[in-house]
Amino acid sequence: MLKKYTILFLILFLCVRYPPSMAQEQKAETFGCETNPTGNPIGGGVGYSNILTAGDFTVKNADELLKALKQAKPGQVIFVPDGVKIDLSAYKDIEIPGGLTLAGTRGRGGSLGARIFTKRKTGTLFVSAGDEVRVTGLRFEGPFAGRRSLNYNAYFLRLNHYDAEVDNCEIYNFNQNGVSASAGAMKVHVHHNYFHHIQQDGGGYAVSANSSDVRVIANKFDYGRHHIASSGSPGAGYEAAWNLIGPNATSHHFDMHGGRDRGDGTNIAGDWMHIHHNTFQGRHRHVAIRGTPCQSAKIHNNWFSGPASRKISSGGNTKVYRNIYGPKKILEK
Repeated sequence: MLKKYTILFLILFLCVRYPPSMAQEQKAETFGCETNPTGNPIGGGVGYSNILTAGDFTVKNADELLKALKQAKPGQVIFVPDGVKIDLSAYKDIEIPGGLTLAGTRGRGGSLGARIFTKRKTGTLFVSAGDEVRVTGLRFEGPFAGRRSLNYNAYFLRLNHYDAEVDNCEIYNFNQNGVSASAGAMKVHVHHNYFHHIQQDGGGYAVSANSSDVRVIANKFDYGRHHIASSGSPGAGYEAAWNLIGPNATSHHFDMHGGRDRGDGTNIAGDWMHIHHNTFQGRHRHVAIRGTPCQSAKIHNNWFSGPASRKISSGGNTKVYRNIYGPKKILEK
């Protein structure tokens, strides 16, 4: 019995004398996207790990793609090889059935990914037609890269269903909208993409997050008007984390609209927002919450590196803490 107590005393003594280091107790706090923990490069491309190299259907032109979309069954992959260019200017609202993956090889061996493009000046190129749609490893090009307001609006992808994923794509030149998650599109994951030149005055939304469960993770944004936007209707909410926001936006970067924008007589700006570990390089306001979220908005551990004098605006119910500012990385008090 004496031996047992002696051992216990020795253990307690050593714990007090040699406590675990802080590094062992907790991970070091990080700011901005530089310590991206996803295991894949921000914006996707070279170094991305989850690249498909074959499919149940291999398509090289518009006719083959449209035929495959009609024939493919849930769980199957439609593959577009590297170097292929597909002109879909004659089409709009092309349905991607539930359970399908549309894939290319962006990032593999330096591949830019097959290029799917439209010169059509109005309408939406693709729409989801069921749950569990994935679009990955491709380039999608719209008809206009500029910022001036035109008499047409081009959209890339409208998601209306559960569990959609858009990853490792380059999406650009859709003057009105890139990826749009409607109110019914739950569990949307938009990650490791490069969005650019989506910047029309009065539009220019790279990601529209209008459902209550949109995750925007490890993307690269540049040459946009509002990189992430939401109508702010009751129920809307999104998380944005480990994104790199370039210096060339034309207006504020992330937002949540309020009741005055919708004209519904409320001051509601969605349900929730969680904006953390992003690096903002632009000169415009970084986050604009144009009302009061029903639950809360949390904005923390970001690096607001640009020269904007007003970083965040909100109507209330918003907690801003533990962010760093400017090129010298000054921690807010």
